[in-house]
Amino acid sequence: MEAELVSRQNIPFRSIPAAGLHGVGLRSLPGNLFKLAQGFSASARILREFRPDVLLFTGGYVAVPMALAGRNIPQVLFVPDIEPGQALKGLAHYANVIALTAEDSRQYFSPKTKLVVTGYPVRSGLQKLARFSARRQMGLNDDLPVLFIVGGSKGARLINQAVMQVINDLLREYQVIHLTGELDWPEIQNQKATLPSELVSRYHAFPYLHEEMAAAFSSTDIVLSRSGASTLGELPFYGLPAILVPYPFAWRYQKVNADYLVNKGAAVMIENSQLKEELIPALHRLLSDQHKMDSMRTEMASLARPDAAMKIAALVMGLVSPSLAEGKARA
Repeated sequence: MEAELVSRQNIPFRSIPAAGLHGVGLRSLPGNLFKLAQGFSASARILREFRPDVLLFTGGYVAVPMALAGRNIPQVLFVPDIEPGQALKGLAHYANVIALTAEDSRQYFSPKTKLVVTGYPVRSGLQKLARFSARRQMGLNDDLPVLFIVGGSKGARLINQAVMQVINDLLREYQVIHLTGELDWPEIQNQKATLPSELVSRYHAFPYLHEEMAAAFSSTDIVLSRSGASTLGELPFYGLPAILVPYPFAWRYQKVNADYLVNKGAAVMIENSQLKEELIPALHRLLSDQHKMDSMRTEMASLARPDAAMKIAALVMGLVSPSLAEGKARA
């Protein structure tokens, strides 16, 4: 997924062998250690070829071999989730500065660590569009509220399954934009073909959206989503109330993200196991209470930090030597 997205931006991409160690069984540990050793060697080769002035990491075990190989190079670490994972906590020892999505992340680091709250960077293609034109672009009308279902870059199978079990009931009251992911796309297409004719025009399913994401977000009244790190940037940017369903197999980190937005009054949370039963009642409660919806929009929008990418870039440039930074600026 990352290789495809990066290549769409015409940015060179190099993969690095890596594997996780935290929570890994003894049978897998030797193989994963070997992959990390391979990743360290590959990282060292890339560093010799590329000769970077600064390294920027966003965590995950794939960053570990590069951080170790580049331990003598200035490093910026960005923490996308509220709570850093084990790899991020380890990488913090090598970072010159750590950028945080939110103030709540400070508690997970030593007070002596250089921490800067930047917010979560939203890609430039995600712009706010007028609702009328966005809905026309997405084939929607203004007669019914719009529910946007998104599970992440690869979709969310458990969300897809729960939603498709109640899709007819949903479509009687809402228009639905559904990002399914590539894995479930054939099954979703088959099920869409069985929808009653009077409902099928209200269901807009896609395996993935690129440039159209701005129109999808701008069309939406409420979002049903996992609570990965991107929800901390994209939902506030658009000021969208949300029903969050933390991924049950990455419960801790997604639950912390969801709790953060819930405690701010910007979202509500449903456990994955309860989604089929609770989704429609939750939508009824929220969308029938205009005061609640307005309050959630206001609270979500208050968390937006549209200059996050520039702040992170400034931290990177701050670690470049003044003479080199001046020369690159002139170039």
